[in-house]
Formats: sequence, C-alpha cells, structure tokens
Amino acid sequence: MANTVKRVNIMLGEEQYERLSKAKINISSFIRDLLEDHFSQTVINISVNQQTFDLYNEVISNTGATDEDIEPYLKEVLKKVLDKRMKQIEKLRLKLK
Repeated sequence: MANTVKRVNIMLGEEQYERLSKAKINISSFIRDLLEDHFSQTVINISVNQQTFDLYNEVISNTGATDEDIEPYLKEVLKKVLDKRMKQIEKLRLKLK
C-alpha cells in the first residue's frame, strides 16, 4: 500500500523562503526527508565546520561514495575519541589521589 500524505500549512521566514526558492528545493520533499532522518533509528546528524562540510559534499558527489561507505571509518574515529577521553579521565583521576 502506498504511503498517503497529509496536507499541512507551515510558516517560513521570508529569508528561509527565498533561500529555498533560489535553491529550487521542493519544500514538501525536503521536510519529509528531514522528518524521516529525525525519527529514524539509524540516522545521525553531525555538525561540522564549513571546510569539513565542503569536503564531505565533494567526496560524496564526485566519487559515488555513500554514507554506508563512510560508516566503518566513523566507527574507528569513535573508538579514537573514546580512547582519548578515557586517557583524559584517567589523568584527572590520578590528580585526585
């Protein structure tokens, strides 16, 4: 059975509307995608600086890579972050002795 859609009205700021229009973004699809990501059990959003954002877009758009291709590397980075934090906590713990 196909997903049915419901009509809702939203209010946008004038600048938001202009940016979406200029980018030729279908607002309905855009909002549906954002809601799917928000409520997904397997999607994460990461805030990055502009340089990282640009690099991500360049790699994804020019290589055919997907987020699934990036996932194994993300796991490795998370392990490194955890190791670093554990070392910091251990140093702090030793100071308390």
